[in-house]
Amino acid sequence: MLMFCPTCGNLLLVEESTDSLRFSCNTCPYICKIKHRISSRIYPKLKEVDHVMGGSAAWENVDSTDAVCPACAHGRAYFMQMQTRSADEPMTTFYKCCNQTCLHNWRD
Repeated sequence: MLMFCPTCGNLLLVEESTDSLRFSCNTCPYICKIKHRISSRIYPKLKEVDHVMGGSAAWENVDSTDAVCPACAHGRAYFMQMQTRSADEPMTTFYKCCNQTCLHNWRD
């Protein structure tokens, strides 16, 4: 967790004093003793996989191939290939079931 100086706005440093820890500013004389544990956690909301790949518009002009859907066992699926790792690794193939009642997504 980053703390900022209320006087000048610079980043506060944690330093050890004789009896406890304290926040201090490098540019002004601000000092504040740390009396209790300070913590906070922020968990960011993850984006949907379909949204990261361009949403439903990304699947409009894709080809289909013979692939069995793991959810409904339909025999055809739309596919799209993307380079998700470094260039020396193979491309990742993403599939979407052609069955309009299923539309399950998976990757190879």
